[in-house]
Amino acid sequence: MLCNSEECAVKLPGRRRLLYLSRRAVTIGFAIALAAPTASDAAEIKVLTSRAMNHVLTELAGEFQRTSEHKIAIILAPPAEIRRRIVNGEIVDVAMSGGGIIEDLVQQGRIAPSDRLILARVGRGVAVRAGAAKPDISSVEAFRRTLLAAKSIVYTDPAVLGPSTFHFEKVLDRLGIAKEIKAKSILNARAATTPNAEIVARGEAELGIQLISEIVSVPGAELLGPLPGELQVMNVISAGIVTTASEPDAARVLFKFLTSPAAAAVIKAAGMEPGGS
Repeated sequence: MLCNSEECAVKLPGRRRLLYLSRRAVTIGFAIALAAPTASDAAEIKVLTSRAMNHVLTELAGEFQRTSEHKIAIILAPPAEIRRRIVNGEIVDVAMSGGGIIEDLVQQGRIAPSDRLILARVGRGVAVRAGAAKPDISSVEAFRRTLLAAKSIVYTDPAVLGPSTFHFEKVLDRLGIAKEIKAKSILNARAATTPNAEIVARGEAELGIQLISEIVSVPGAELLGPLPGELQVMNVISAGIVTTASEPDAARVLFKFLTSPAAAAVIKAAGMEPGGS
């Protein structure tokens, strides 16, 4: 007697019924095993990113791996270098940056428009050494006085196309103090790996100008505050899956994770506003 249903199996003699149910359990177990992710399905997603998202990615990497089995390999670089390396054919899965870099790569056909995502928006801030005096930057005039009174200031070298740099230099021109401030400033050409706030934390500069998300994660430094509202411009942090990606499907899983409530909480804690697609 052939039997292909639970109802039929009940009518079988005890021994044949047991054999049927055992075979059925094996079949179901095999189907579940095929559906579940395995170690062989896990991918390493190479993410070429500017420092703005580094702290967020580091904080979320463990949870992402636990829920997806995929790993994130973070490669830090300044915005201009991110664009150059991808244009030159470096194989990475995801690029993350502000300053219009992702949009440029979309225009060049290196990232498909459908594989682009706005992750967050973040403003510029001022870093001071932890425990140091906290001068007033609550208004445009107070910020101007604080800059003039500071013994030294560090900001990103314009040569590496840091988004904070160009904006800050425009602010200096607007305040009419560009000459005085540049004369006592340190231009950080290694901001991708050594944030301006780290230089402040070491006591090598009194103030640091940087994206807020790049300040709050640096031990020994504190966020004095954002630039005054009239001088503030939000930087959009975007991500894109590179057309030559080795792991595009895993990268899409990462994108979905980065738009989850759990990721949004970490993005907010890093001083940023979660973005939208």
